[in-house]
Amino acid sequence: MPYKDLREFLARLEKEGELQKFDEEVDWNLEAGAITRRALETGLPAPFFEKIKDYPKGRRMVSCVLANLKRIAIAMDMAPDTPMRELIEEYLRRQKKPIKPVTVKTGSCKENVVIGDQVDLLEFPVPFIHEGDGGRYVGTWHLTVTKDLNTGWTNWGMYRHMLHNGKSFGVLAPAPKHLGTMADQKYGPQNLPMPVAVVLGSEPITTFCAATPVPYGVSEVDVAGGLRGGPLELVKCETSDLLVPAHSEIVIEGEMVPGEQRDEGPFGEYTGYRSGLASPKPVVRVTAVTFRNDPIFTFSCPGVPLDDSASVFSVNKSAQFLDELRSKGLPVTGAYLIVEGASHAIAVSVKNAYYGIAGEVAHVIWSARHGLLTPSVIVVEDDVDPCNLQQVFHAMMTKCHPGRGINKIDHATAWPLIPWLSEHERKHRMGARVYYDCTWPVDWDKAELPVRQSFTECYPKEVQEEVLRKWRSHGH
Repeated sequence: MPYKDLREFLARLEKEGELQKFDEEVDWNLEAGAITRRALETGLPAPFFEKIKDYPKGRRMVSCVLANLKRIAIAMDMAPDTPMRELIEEYLRRQKKPIKPVTVKTGSCKENVVIGDQVDLLEFPVPFIHEGDGGRYVGTWHLTVTKDLNTGWTNWGMYRHMLHNGKSFGVLAPAPKHLGTMADQKYGPQNLPMPVAVVLGSEPITTFCAATPVPYGVSEVDVAGGLRGGPLELVKCETSDLLVPAHSEIVIEGEMVPGEQRDEGPFGEYTGYRSGLASPKPVVRVTAVTFRNDPIFTFSCPGVPLDDSASVFSVNKSAQFLDELRSKGLPVTGAYLIVEGASHAIAVSVKNAYYGIAGEVAHVIWSARHGLLTPSVIVVEDDVDPCNLQQVFHAMMTKCHPGRGINKIDHATAWPLIPWLSEHERKHRMGARVYYDCTWPVDWDKAELPVRQSFTECYPKEVQEEVLRKWRSHGH
């Protein structure tokens, strides 16, 4: 059964040993971020902070809610030990069966309503996450809702939001991000303010979908329904006609005024590095806040992978790339956006490799809208599990010829957060790409191909089965 809200999901995480409650006081200024980062880097449970410095009882924070494969599987109501490849395939199956939401008159997110001059976002424990950040970030694990002015299509996205004060925050969402495209191409030319809603603490699949790269015009709301196996309940905002998940912890309503900008950043990013310098970004002016009693503020602490975004991207972007490759008729058996690579590298396995297939795979990936963030492509044969980095690295070091196997594209559009770009390249979005052909050359004599020496390839099936039986008898 799908989770009704975040609280149901957190109860399940606690039952599975994936949630750690902190009843001692924790400081919103760096300490909560540091506890979170330690949890991410050492595989500890998701920290749930129940007592926040400077805030009254009932103001709570949680992070890392989808920061590993086990928690994502639980969010999708699958077995916690579901393998990555199975999770990716199940994601694709559910994505192709969207379920439309239902609109309700009210929801638990309306238990408290504050409008206009009474709004003060600093009444919530907005964290200062990393040393060196440009400010306190109100949006790091959430969903941002906007609507196309002409078509009425609603977009759910996840874009970082830095607090300026209690009544406004900045947004990093340049085109081709959907929010940036809407602002620049729809509202800006007509000099109209764009309604915005930021949702914190909704049930887990909603934030999962907000970070999913679906095409412009495709409803993340419907996709979320399909992934969770049931329709979402949505409720209308107080100061706009935007619809938001009815059982969210906190909903921040506002509007983005064309041309209004203010410095935002820097911020410790998903790449594992602090991003650039402060620079002018669009501003959202808050018009209302609604929230549950004893609201739970959700946040992420990006940095060296693993973290929430890296784990989520490893599933949803892998699935999107796999679907894209299969739609082009390529003999692809698996795809995995390598979680340790901060979205910048993907491994793809192919069956019946032929001359030039590695290049075809790479160019399909780069032609996808979300391929801009993935400049490195590794193509292996189907005897290699792309989700197994040990096997992928072995194939790279033994099959990829340093001359003919590494293929560089010297001039390509770049995503400005990629750390290896120079400041000049970042400003002008000038980059490069590479793909690694880790398949045996098709013109080699098959009889002379090196034979890999592994458990499944060196021994008859009956010997393997007997060995596995004996290991099981010893508890392994």
